Amino acid sequence: MALRINDTAPNFSADTTEGMIDFHEWIGDSYAILFSHPKDFTPVCTTEFGAAAQLADEFAKRNTKVIGISVDSVEEHKKWKADVESFSGAKMGFPIIADDELKIAKLYDMLPAEAYLPDGRTPADTATVRTTFIINPQKKIELMLIYPMSVGRNFDEILRALDAIQIAKDTPIATPANWRPGDDVIVALSLTTDQAKEKFGEVKEVFSYLRTVKAPE
Repeated sequence: MALRINDTAPNFSADTTEGMIDFHEWIGDSYAILFSHPKDFTPVCTTEFGAAAQLADEFAKRNTKVIGISVDSVEEHKKWKADVESFSGAKMGFPIIADDELKIAKLYDMLPAEAYLPDGRTPADTATVRTTFIINPQKKIELMLIYPMSVGRNFDEILRALDAIQIAKDTPIATPANWRPGDDVIVALSLTTDQAKEKFGEVKEVFSYLRTVKAPE
């Protein structure tokens, strides 16, 4: 069955560059970003792993763990890690999951059940293993982004989306198009304007259904 927003992220046990993990236990009380790759030693994926490594401090500020998955073995991951660190100039302090049997790619609906790794395979054989998931501490999927092989992920956008998810947690607000931290936010339709004023203070009413307030601290 296809995964959807608010579904529980499927749990699994797997070998990684930092040893065996139980995924839900590894997440713990943090947010998690799981981002997948079709093969080690590929150019776009190397730049993406490097971008994630460079943002380590930013993710830590947001109580967010990062974990990669690639359809290769731990031994290959460890060799590739050196290239990523050389390219990015940043230590890659997050684990990479080994998925050379495609179990997790299939569990997360990135590949069909009948998929397999042919001899002499290329990244094209597992091209759809290019998804980013943001998962909350309750292990629910908050966001899914799927990229083609020719398009490198925008980690600034992933960070922005994470900020938007976290600011709206347990607060009746949403974020508008192109929102950045510090910008005004939208009042949820579940609040009347009077309730919004009581909760947030000044309310700017653009339309009866589109009202903005200063972002809460």
